[in-house]
Amino acid sequence: MPYYQQQRGGFLSNIPVVTRNLLVINVVMFIATLVNEDFMVGTFSMFYPASPFFRFWQPVTYMFMHGGFWHIFFNMYTLLMFGTVVERTIGTRNFIIFYFVTGLGAMALHTGVEYLQASHYIAAGTPAAQVSLSQLYRTPMLGASGAIYGLLVAYAMLFPDARMTLLFPPVTLDAKWMVIIFIAIELLTGVTGTQMGVAHFAHLGGALLGFLLIYFWRKSGKLWRR
Repeated sequence: MPYYQQQRGGFLSNIPVVTRNLLVINVVMFIATLVNEDFMVGTFSMFYPASPFFRFWQPVTYMFMHGGFWHIFFNMYTLLMFGTVVERTIGTRNFIIFYFVTGLGAMALHTGVEYLQASHYIAAGTPAAQVSLSQLYRTPMLGASGAIYGLLVAYAMLFPDARMTLLFPPVTLDAKWMVIIFIAIELLTGVTGTQMGVAHFAHLGGALLGFLLIYFWRKSGKLWRR
């Protein structure tokens, strides 16, 4: 009799089911975007609700859209690394709820900030403000980053003393400190507007909902429900 058990399946078969399917859907959507970018971005990215480009499904589908190779690479790398651990820890049911709630939370905070901006432009009523309002209506949000920030917060809350190392720069810190630094940077750049073209408040929204969900589930004893 052999003393080992042969592993069946390939690389994907060893990834938990929700994380695996999220990876596959994101990659398929990215390939479709490469084939027809205008249609995919215009149809499935998230536009401000008052925009003529808004569709009711976009608050969900935007999570599976990405704007370039490095955008999807870093999001999917993080999903693979941390989503795998978080899903195995809190269970499939909780994980799928967690992922979509944090993604929706990211969209909600980003849209709330857009509402404040749109209200300001409308109240100003100047030609320059009208141009800015038109740009806001035409600028989509896309990417899994909000849910990914939620996953990072979940990992830091579940394993606060685990060591995390950045790819670049190669800095190693405890998970709790690494994530706190990430969030502080997002808050600073979001408030100051020093890094344009990045949905900083979406990242913060995902992180906030991730914190609230893990905190609530832990307090109510539902964290380990499968």
